[in-house]
Amino acid sequence: MKKTILIALSIFSLSTLFAQDGCFDRLQKAFEKRGSYAVADDMHRNVILSFFTPDGQECLSGKVRVENGYITSIFIQYRDGDFFLMEKKFYNQQKNPPKVTNGISEMIFVEDGQKLRVVFIDKLKPKAREYKPAALPDDL
Repeated sequence: MKKTILIALSIFSLSTLFAQDGCFDRLQKAFEKRGSYAVADDMHRNVILSFFTPDGQECLSGKVRVENGYITSIFIQYRDGDFFLMEKKFYNQQKNPPKVTNGISEMIFVEDGQKLRVVFIDKLKPKAREYKPAALPDDL
């Protein structure tokens, strides 16, 4: 009985560990640290679509249309470069069009049960410049 509980806890800990370091988590940390430029109303052709599944996160390339600060259409990119329009209805938690804050959309729910967030990777601010540390002589 104790071994079964230990194994279950180990599996849960491992799955939590891997889920915490998913593709979206890494992107979100970068945006929280560096910030984002404003996302204008337009077709944004270089975005990352982060899908959330029971197994973790999957990040795909895509493009989205933003109108009045809200995402109005989502396209997923195929390997050959073509795009597929997600024709199913999508919305935020309040059943409204999803909005964008700090370069990342709020959670988007698709009527078929999928969940995703859109990351506007081109809007990520550059890393802050760092000072160069001085090299000390070895004979000190």
